[in-house]
Amino acid sequence: MRLKRQGLPEIIRQFKTFSARRINEHRGTPGIAIWQRNYYEHIIRNRAALHQIQQYIPDNPRRWASDRENPAAIVSEPAPWVSQSENQYLD
Repeated sequence: MRLKRQGLPEIIRQFKTFSARRINEHRGTPGIAIWQRNYYEHIIRNRAALHQIQQYIPDNPRRWASDRENPAAIVSEPAPWVSQSENQYLD
């Protein structure tokens, strides 16, 4: 049997679908959105980029209260800690 090659967008879609179903099954909340609409894929080209992403991972949940994707947040301007490179992904 030959496996079909999947691109990254399809792999991410499948992961989000499967995990959302399992999370909602566990919570007893069928159909509730778990994931944000999109995702950010980035190629790590050097140590500086690696360090930036390593810092982003723990910092990102702390920023949720002012994230434009957070339905409970009211954000008119990017927060001061949002860099120009990050700002392009907020819209």
